[in-house]
Amino acid sequence: MSPTVKTETTPAKPRTKAPALPEATSEALDAAIARLSTGARTWTHLTLGQRARLLTRLHATVAAAAEEWADVASTSKGLEPGHPLRGEEWLSGPYATLVALDAYEASLAALAKGKSPIARLKVDTAPGGRARVHTFPTTPVDGLLLSGYTTEVWLQPGVTARQAQREAGLGQLHPTEPGGVGLVLGAGNITSIPVLDVFYELLANNRVVILKVNPTQDSLVPMYERALAPLIEPGFLHIVRGGGDVGGYLVNHPDIAHVHITGSAATFDAIAWGTGANGARRKREGRPQLKKPITAELGGVSPIIIVPGVWTDADLKFHAEHVATMRLQNSGHNCIAGQVVILSSDWAQREAFLKALRTAYAAAPRRPVWYPHSAEKMDAAATAYPDAIWSAGHSRALIEVGPNDDATAVETNEYFSPVLGVVALPGNGQEFLDAAVAHANDKLTGTLGANVLVDPVTQEALGAGFERAIADLRYGDIAINTWTAFAFLTPTATWGAYPGGSVEDVQSGIGIVHNAFLLDHVERSVARGPFRPFPRSLGRGRFSVLPKPPWFVTSRTGAAVSEGFTRFRMDGNWARLSVTLVKAFGA
Repeated sequence: MSPTVKTETTPAKPRTKAPALPEATSEALDAAIARLSTGARTWTHLTLGQRARLLTRLHATVAAAAEEWADVASTSKGLEPGHPLRGEEWLSGPYATLVALDAYEASLAALAKGKSPIARLKVDTAPGGRARVHTFPTTPVDGLLLSGYTTEVWLQPGVTARQAQREAGLGQLHPTEPGGVGLVLGAGNITSIPVLDVFYELLANNRVVILKVNPTQDSLVPMYERALAPLIEPGFLHIVRGGGDVGGYLVNHPDIAHVHITGSAATFDAIAWGTGANGARRKREGRPQLKKPITAELGGVSPIIIVPGVWTDADLKFHAEHVATMRLQNSGHNCIAGQVVILSSDWAQREAFLKALRTAYAAAPRRPVWYPHSAEKMDAAATAYPDAIWSAGHSRALIEVGPNDDATAVETNEYFSPVLGVVALPGNGQEFLDAAVAHANDKLTGTLGANVLVDPVTQEALGAGFERAIADLRYGDIAINTWTAFAFLTPTATWGAYPGGSVEDVQSGIGIVHNAFLLDHVERSVARGPFRPFPRSLGRGRFSVLPKPPWFVTSRTGAAVSEGFTRFRMDGNWARLSVTLVKAFGA
């Protein structure tokens, strides 16, 4: 089953209680949890076919709310109508939700027929003898819309292909076993995250959910309630607003069986251990205050490893924009925003790439830096690196760490804002790649996502050494010639930290989410994309008919194409999709 960590249950000395909630608030929360407890029993009586039909209803209600969803989310982040980056909210909100519903429904349908969700998928062997499940594309539509992009789920060493097929399904293999009531503490940055976390609790764990939204997403609650009405009405979901006091009450409620949080390691520690001197003492003594299982997705400092090779001017420009996108999408407020570029100091084109990166980073459309406390984090970066290059009205920083500079701050602090660092290591070929992998593993905080850019000639020359290096990266999601956000958007990939996080040392989190094939014993997901977009992809390397991806911050038609892709997932209208595809070639 999905990994959780259960904290100690031995009696501890009474702790100072958090300020009491108003009686009316606590009573409303108690009543909501009681209704969910009834809903948890109802859920166990639904057949797999009924659950699949429930997801069909959800698809319709989410589709009906999609336009409002994208508009409210964009406006809440300061992207007014007509802004070129509003497409981000279509892709990371309703699009991500709709494709997840489709994928989960397919898995339920397979299980209802007595088949494994991965029965028709290719399963082969990754380095180290790991079973590798090829999870995207799975339909012709996937292959058309996202031509040249693939995902694989690598299972933990020792898991066989037959075992993977037999165990795929998680909670849906035992649909009558109740999972109780879970608490999801929703993310504040990406609007589909709380919704996808709710789906995973229901389907992987048979757990109904009380969702506390982050205050940054309060404006979305009316839309969420309409979009998710098929879950709310029968008592499978209840949504609440509130601050830390509400969250604290729910975390410690005796009828909450499990907690899932998307946030920071500091927030996780506050929940697990407590705050201040008392929390620090508990952590030293190994006495967590939380007495129930918890899973978490907590981000980190994501590397962008650039393997030296011979790149054309067009390659340099395209991947400079690619790297800028990894940092600037959603104004850098992403747990998997690329933060540290690792270059070879011996790469003949290093300076040419840096020049292209400076240009792309500065020229990307301006937008507000909106997430709470971003100003303090950017001030901290400015203090640590007074020579940083600031652009876009002093709203984004590029830090080129010199050979005599200290990279510690940019490599260990997740800035969660538009701050991008560049470090250099010596070497070429396999020597550089191995050094870069070791540097990312040992120097950078976190284990959530890593990105690698490599031209096809160099990758072919590295051969098996390249795949071995990928296996050596200790990250839960790895992207090769794409961004790890692609794995996030692909529901048949998995999302979460590399295995090994614990309450004592949480790193980038505990457990996984998304995982629409409901695979067990997951180690990581690997996404792969084309090094060159169409038409340059006609040459050597992975072919794609997709021009500049619509999620690039430099895409001229990204907003229209992202909306068009989402509308196709809403209604399957091929005529309208053809218009969208024409627009895509104007990127």
